[in-house]
Amino acid sequence: MASNGAREYMLSKSFDAKSSEAKWISLWEADKLGAADVSTSSLPYVIMMPPPNVTGTLHMGHALTMSLQDLLTRFHRMAGRNTLWQPGMDHAGIAVQAIVDAKLDSENIRKEDIGRSEFLRRSWEWKEESGGTITRQLRSLGAAPDWGRERFTMDAGLSEAVKKVFVSLYEEGLIYKDKRLVNWDTKLETAISDLEVEQKETSGHLWHLRYSLDGDPKKSLVVATTRPETMLGDTGVAVHPNDERFKHLIGQMIRLPITGRLIPIVGDEHADPEKGSGAVKITPAHDFNDFEVGRRHDLPMINILNRDGTLNENTPKEYRGLSVNEARKAVLDQAHNEGWLERVEEHTLQQPIGDRSKTVVEPYLTEQWFADAATLAKPAIRAVESGKTKFVPDTQAKIYFEWMRNIQPWCISRQLWWGHQIPAWYDEDGNVYVAHDEKSAQEKAGPGVRLEQDPDVLDTWFSSALWPFSTLGWPEQTEELKAYYPGSVLVTGHDIIFFWVARMMMMGMHFMGDVPFREVYIHALVRDETGAKMSKSKGNIIDPLDVSDQFGTDALRFTLAAMASPGNDLKLSTDRVEDSRNFVTKIWNTAKYIELKQCSIDSSFDPGGVSHPLNIWILSELASAQVKIEKAIETYYFNEAAGALYHFTWDLFCPWYLEFTKPLLSSEHEAIVTETKATLAFAFGQLIHLLHPIMPFVTEELWAGYFCKANGEEPGLLGFRPWPEAPVVNSADATEELGFIRELITAVRTAKADLSITPGMRVKLMVITPTELVMNCLDRYDLLLGFVGRIDEITKSDSAPSGSVTVVVKGVTFAMPLQGLIDIASEQNRLAKEREKVEANIEKLNRTLKNPSFLERAPEEIVSKQQNELTSFNQELDLLKSAENRLKLL
Repeated sequence: MASNGAREYMLSKSFDAKSSEAKWISLWEADKLGAADVSTSSLPYVIMMPPPNVTGTLHMGHALTMSLQDLLTRFHRMAGRNTLWQPGMDHAGIAVQAIVDAKLDSENIRKEDIGRSEFLRRSWEWKEESGGTITRQLRSLGAAPDWGRERFTMDAGLSEAVKKVFVSLYEEGLIYKDKRLVNWDTKLETAISDLEVEQKETSGHLWHLRYSLDGDPKKSLVVATTRPETMLGDTGVAVHPNDERFKHLIGQMIRLPITGRLIPIVGDEHADPEKGSGAVKITPAHDFNDFEVGRRHDLPMINILNRDGTLNENTPKEYRGLSVNEARKAVLDQAHNEGWLERVEEHTLQQPIGDRSKTVVEPYLTEQWFADAATLAKPAIRAVESGKTKFVPDTQAKIYFEWMRNIQPWCISRQLWWGHQIPAWYDEDGNVYVAHDEKSAQEKAGPGVRLEQDPDVLDTWFSSALWPFSTLGWPEQTEELKAYYPGSVLVTGHDIIFFWVARMMMMGMHFMGDVPFREVYIHALVRDETGAKMSKSKGNIIDPLDVSDQFGTDALRFTLAAMASPGNDLKLSTDRVEDSRNFVTKIWNTAKYIELKQCSIDSSFDPGGVSHPLNIWILSELASAQVKIEKAIETYYFNEAAGALYHFTWDLFCPWYLEFTKPLLSSEHEAIVTETKATLAFAFGQLIHLLHPIMPFVTEELWAGYFCKANGEEPGLLGFRPWPEAPVVNSADATEELGFIRELITAVRTAKADLSITPGMRVKLMVITPTELVMNCLDRYDLLLGFVGRIDEITKSDSAPSGSVTVVVKGVTFAMPLQGLIDIASEQNRLAKEREKVEANIEKLNRTLKNPSFLERAPEEIVSKQQNELTSFNQELDLLKSAENRLKLL
């Protein structure tokens, strides 16, 4: 670019985040910033967006993962890659059904009364009207995927993929029906996945019940249980085979109270001699561990519950129709009255709660469709073992392996209406015909055979497991599939390694013959500033939309990136976001300075051709920062990328280079002025590019609002610009010299601050026995030392005169005469009084923090606040002592 000198505009006084965000969100979408081009020969870079639930709203975890995915996509697009960030939404089977159920309840309508077809019509209607709120919110975060390719897990194409996969796996024997235990939601009356179960710690009891031995009622075994009502479904009692107390009883029968049924005593290592009584009741149909014990010992499996959680016909008549809690009370009353309730203990237990229904989840024996996950897992395990897919951080691979190597059959059916209806049809004799559609099923069954489709739908994770290839048009062999599979990286949280990551790996390996992504970056949790997990009950949730509205989206995105180090949870506070907002302001004000100095980018500017050491130095620091930023982003150390950007801008470019340019830009030497203006514009323009992936709004605003206009060009999207090449300069001498000059100015400022000398007061320095090299360097930078360091002159001396304070910089001693600057006696008195105040505050805080009563009773945030205050006072005390020591040496 070349400047045309036009200056008919001015940057506003401050950055208006709200208006800027609205403008650029609209322009990015209108100009198709995120659009992938399948026809290009550029190397693809692909991220599959974890599809948020259609019922979802943005939370801080979404803000983190989406900000990082957007950062990666923008960076690699600018680096010349053919990027695809594939967006979409998950149909969220249970969540949507629960919402529509609730709407019907409010109208006093039962879904059974309106039928499946009408229920689904209302579900789609809700989806069109209210679904997708979260994708609108993602746009407000600056997320710019390829919105034109947005998919939905129940759209026509993905539905075809689901049917193809189900039929194929069934025909291979990898999908089958079986009767097993599942998590059962008694309110929604459906099986649910582990991810939809919340474990809630609750206070309960451990009841010790006495079961009599068959043939000798005087002898008995005591079993301990937290679920006495399930004893009605007991089919055995287990003891450890090496427990000397009970070894002789293994193989004998015991009589189950209430029912009178005889059940065997079995030896099984599931029984822990150290827990409870050492003997445990076995209810295979209502406990996952008991289910496995039952299978090992061929015990009957008696389901005592109806779908709604009431007791069924497999229990005594007086118990049928009771709720679980009612049955528990009845069993305990009978146990107490008949004398077989031995004792009761207080007990803390983890109670499974359905995350949608908020009701207790029951282990429930029922016939369901299952996938042979163990067989599907083997190639997916080998793929990670061989390095075809790598986890970042690599410790997350251990979690993946532990799950996959011990994987259980995957229950893929749900007793819902909203979702992918299972492509299986039954005839009147119960024979099943799995086919792509009813016509194909009828052909298999034969003409005239009446068929009815399985009413169940598939687990939501079944369709989302196909996401990396179904979104690209599979089972059709599309150009997109060839270009964008496998993906480059998956960015997600550790909580869905099992539920989503593992299943995508299984399905990708089975149907595509390759992994779905080369790397899996697992980000940590976003916690509150004390490290506590955010939750509504704790009242510590930080809403990303509120934070963005208050401080600007760039500030939020920068904060999240700056805290995102692999393996470490983020402790987020609004103070951190406010600091980032100040950083945005600093960048804007820097642009205002450059505008004031009428600097513009010159396309002919050659970084290697600059001659002034100051300009060489800043270009060298820029190049060094750029190398760190690129490496950090490529290796997912986002915190280091943000840190390098912050350090260069906040610690070098703004406080030093900008200040140093002020005297140079007022120089009488036109060549120096021209070079410095060009360097200033070039370096800041380069910085805007480097900042863009993290802070897209302010950088787009500055690129279009200043740099393009300053050069008389039509503004183009910065997001489409190429990633800049790092400047190459010969900087060894300049870097060393500027480092020396900056340290000298800092040392003088520190000495003045210690002695309460006004920062703007000009001082003289004496350099003690300097070398010629040092004097030449000081002469070369006398303009900068005078303007920025407020140093009038530097003279040589053999020793430090009386009444001066000395500072040492890189082995060189400087003396600063204090005559006329301070009253030493008065300053010593002031410092002593300040020190006494601080010492009193420290003593008071130490007494408080050593008080056991305070530490036990005070809230964690109050204790933390007191500790921070103590740290601050100790730091202040160190500074005061340093200042006193300086004066003692005079």
